[in-house]
Amino acid sequence: MIRVSFTDPRGTVVEAEAEPGDNLLRLGQAKGLPLEGTCEGQMACSTCHVIVAPEWFDRLPRASEEEEDMLDLAAGACRTSRLACQIDLNVSLDGLAVTVPSESYDMRR
Repeated sequence: MIRVSFTDPRGTVVEAEAEPGDNLLRLGQAKGLPLEGTCEGQMACSTCHVIVAPEWFDRLPRASEEEEDMLDLAAGACRTSRLACQIDLNVSLDGLAVTVPSESYDMRR
């Protein structure tokens, strides 16, 4: 199992467990976090924007140019921002910590 710690927009830590190959967006949605994922992981929006803890950021594969373009549109984006839909979990990410920005709003609710 891969453990992931999400910090929601209110500062509450939500712990989750995933199997290798699971996607960070789907895991966060399953835990009720406000990660809308309007484009369903097609990199056509930035509604699954998360901020990766600095100590984990460099362990992730580099963002593609398309992902960087979408992050330019994300509210509250910073140096360690990523799209959750583009992070597939594997055992090297056990313990990953991410924050859902306070600017996040899930229209599904």
